[in-house]
Amino acid sequence: MKHPSAAGLLLAIALLTTVGWTGQCWAQAKLARIGFLTPASGGPRKEFVEALRALGYIEGQTITFEVRAAGENPDRLPELAAELVRSKVDIIVAVSPTAIRAAKQATSTIPIVMHFWGGEGLIETGVVASLARPGGNITGVHMLSAELDAKRFELLVEALPNAKKVAVLNRANGSPLTQVYEAARTAGVPLYLTDSPGPEGYDRVFDAMAKARVDAVLVPSFPRFYYEHQRIIEAAAKRRIPAMYEWGEIARDGGLMAYGPIYAELTRRVANYVDRILKGTKPGDLPIEQPTKFEFVVNLKTAKVLGLTIPRSILVRADEVIR
Repeated sequence: MKHPSAAGLLLAIALLTTVGWTGQCWAQAKLARIGFLTPASGGPRKEFVEALRALGYIEGQTITFEVRAAGENPDRLPELAAELVRSKVDIIVAVSPTAIRAAKQATSTIPIVMHFWGGEGLIETGVVASLARPGGNITGVHMLSAELDAKRFELLVEALPNAKKVAVLNRANGSPLTQVYEAARTAGVPLYLTDSPGPEGYDRVFDAMAKARVDAVLVPSFPRFYYEHQRIIEAAAKRRIPAMYEWGEIARDGGLMAYGPIYAELTRRVANYVDRILKGTKPGDLPIEQPTKFEFVVNLKTAKVLGLTIPRSILVRADEVIR
């Protein structure tokens, strides 16, 4: 019987050590569990998943998502937030003010990242202490929706100087439209606040707009309006009602005009928050970020279908004109 050489013994020990170390690391490896709370339907969009991947997080390998979607029933959000807390996720990414408030009410310990805060009253209602030092367990992106909704209204009435009445699609989430009403008073243009589209959709609401003879509609910041923007575009086109939207890609998809932040950029910021928190930074020490880049997109193809001539003063300010 041959005895193993010294070199062979050393190799065997090295292999066993390597296997044992690898097995130990594998056993200790833990998927980061990200709770995703949304008032709409479905889970994280591809932009968010890709932004996390760029930071080294791969779904199913280093992270997993626990999705809780209210399916347009915001009353379910507190219950869904409580479910995420009971499931002991490592972090909660909350989409929209209603989901953010529900998450904050459900936990004071699990980190919460806002994706995105869009309404008024972020500090006034005590969601965070300040933008620079949010405190507590919450941070994220404030996308200035109230201010930008007013700016969108101003651009819409400038693009349609003959508009006598402008509708605002009702979000029905309790968020005020204070700055839009102020912009309307300044412009001297009456506002028509629609009913909520509700689960049945947009046809009834747009039929009412047509009956009220509105000249245009502002589609304000709201997650549902983004997720269902193709249905809104179709409903507006059918009644020949010009519409202003939030995200540039909606105008690229056939909407008349859009003005707002760049979605991919804000999503990367949310992913960066998740990364830093998972690496140990306290959310309350991470300042609230606001958009710094905006885009104004005008779709002249849609304008032509609607029989509109967009003023040159609008076109020269657009970042992108679709011809």
